[in-house]
Amino acid sequence: MNHQKDIRTTCTQNTENTLEFAHIKEMLTGYACTGGARSTIQSLAPFLDEVKVIAAQRETKEAKILMENLGSPPMTALDGIEEMTELAVRGGCLTAEQLEAVGISLNAVKRLKTYLERGKIYDLSLPYYNENLDALESLREEIPRIIRSGRVDDYASKLLRSLRSAIESTENKMRDKADGVMRANKACMSDSFSTMRNGHLCVPVKKEYKFKIPGSVIAGSSSGSTLFIEPAAVAKFSEELQYLKLDEENEERRILYELTGLLAASYDAMMQNIRMIERLDFMFAKAKLAIAMKAVEPRVNTRRQICIAGGRHPLIDQSKCVPLNVRLGNIPSKDASVPVRGLIITGPNTGGKTVAIKTVGLLCYMAQCGLHVPCESADLCMNNQILCDIGDNQNMSENLSTFSAHITNVLDILSRANEDSLVLMDELGSGTDPTEGMGIAVAVLEELRKSGALYMVTTHYPEIKTYANETPGVVNARMLFDRESLRPLYQMEMGAAGDSCAFYIAKKLGMPDEMLAAAERVAYGNPQPSGQKPTHGSVVTGTNGGFAGKDTAASRPAKLKKTSSPSIKKKPEALAAREKLPQYSIGDSVMVYPEKKVGIVYKPVNDKGDLCVQLQGKKIWMNYKRVRLHVAAAELYPPDYDFSIIFETVRERKIHHDMRRKYVEDVLETEDN
Repeated sequence: MNHQKDIRTTCTQNTENTLEFAHIKEMLTGYACTGGARSTIQSLAPFLDEVKVIAAQRETKEAKILMENLGSPPMTALDGIEEMTELAVRGGCLTAEQLEAVGISLNAVKRLKTYLERGKIYDLSLPYYNENLDALESLREEIPRIIRSGRVDDYASKLLRSLRSAIESTENKMRDKADGVMRANKACMSDSFSTMRNGHLCVPVKKEYKFKIPGSVIAGSSSGSTLFIEPAAVAKFSEELQYLKLDEENEERRILYELTGLLAASYDAMMQNIRMIERLDFMFAKAKLAIAMKAVEPRVNTRRQICIAGGRHPLIDQSKCVPLNVRLGNIPSKDASVPVRGLIITGPNTGGKTVAIKTVGLLCYMAQCGLHVPCESADLCMNNQILCDIGDNQNMSENLSTFSAHITNVLDILSRANEDSLVLMDELGSGTDPTEGMGIAVAVLEELRKSGALYMVTTHYPEIKTYANETPGVVNARMLFDRESLRPLYQMEMGAAGDSCAFYIAKKLGMPDEMLAAAERVAYGNPQPSGQKPTHGSVVTGTNGGFAGKDTAASRPAKLKKTSSPSIKKKPEALAAREKLPQYSIGDSVMVYPEKKVGIVYKPVNDKGDLCVQLQGKKIWMNYKRVRLHVAAAELYPPDYDFSIIFETVRERKIHHDMRRKYVEDVLETEDN
């Protein structure tokens, strides 16, 4: 069971990535206010239960109706409210700021209840969610009475008011005493204002008069010229003030604990409020997205029928997107007894074939997730899975070429597809030999037809167009193309095969006649007489890539024009020859010919092709052609080996050692010759 769930999760993830549903979820997340709604959006996936899909669609529709008539709902973020409520239940004490945030959230609940109450006149079920919201009136009214501007209000209790009045009176007495000291000793003061230092009310006294002012030195200025002294007349009130502030703090804590207890007692109602607001936020986020996309509610069916009128890809600019009309499934076909299960779409490159099948897939996916879809109308069937082979699936890490990855994915799709699946395949059979690719494409289409799945396939193979014409339950469709402007029209016409227009596009872009004639001979085996322009059928209704229009031979070059290209600078021959010289390392054991004596490389090959070899205690320069490698130095010596042991005498090594430590007279060090 878990294995099947893992397979479905992986398949859903691959489909989301291919159809770019992640971008839809990102847009939807931008309309959500709460973290719970954003989390729901991230895990959003198609429902497989028709009842759930219809319910989700109804939620989106009703939320949209409310927004269109009453405006946006008064949602709030509720950040941290759940954690605060849980802290209250555990016996903690919330701060004044936290309790004020709880009060704000309860006001939001009250406003949302009022909003939903007003929506009941529209005969919808969504407004009745207000009965699951509890504004906790007693707590909602008590919090703003006690908490104001992030602190406990003076009038929260009679005792607190009394304490704060006493604190204010004591502080005034202290300032009066400090001011009296300063007036009586103006000459001793360095400033005319008293100040607070380390919690004490002090007067600024010049250093030389510190003994004239009775009191305690609390601090000094940075220059040392001023001392901040708490006068003795002020100090006698300081202790009284500290006791008053302790009593004030205790009273504030008692009040905060009392309010926190009220919140803890309302835990169940608060949690229900949070969950309901998150759920409503998700519903209204879907409605906001639908309004932004100008989307409509799709009809959902289990008849295996897809009918889209004026469909638009939601990620393409609405002003530039060309509406798409598609009918697939249990609709009349050339053989009335067989429903249309397969749609073969052909047309020029960049003609919108891929966008067309991705649009159908994405709209079906969105509808099954409970989202409205951007179109004029839509009747979409339930799919147990949407299987896609769109794009280049080349995987270097798994050593898969484009064709190999393509076939691997196609085989996986065929193994999964059944009568409840929707299959989308782009450029079926491409990436290999055209003849073999065409054969594979037809074989794949036959397997899809046998599976009973609905499928949409894009291709350039003319044989597949013929296959679609001759096979019951399969129809052709084409993407229209403007021959004059060389621009695709992005309009799909069902019931007729389209053309790739490769020759026509190449001609319009300046390909010479002889190249086009050669291309036609290779493609169709139809040689043209010398000097005769190639002729083809209509671009819209004729064979692949027909030439037509008002162009003449004069409008294109007779021969292909060459443009200048940057040249490659090669290595000088001397440098190239030098790089071909054999490379020897110091310490390599070599065989010297014709003597066939073993020596040791003292200096590697130079630009002239000579190297220095120590042979029988002598260092001899010779041409590299006389030398063959016997044993490499890396096999003979450890790393960082001191080769002076081999190449220098004991006396030479001692001199070099002394020269590194001190000046040595009468020694001239020369390069070996």
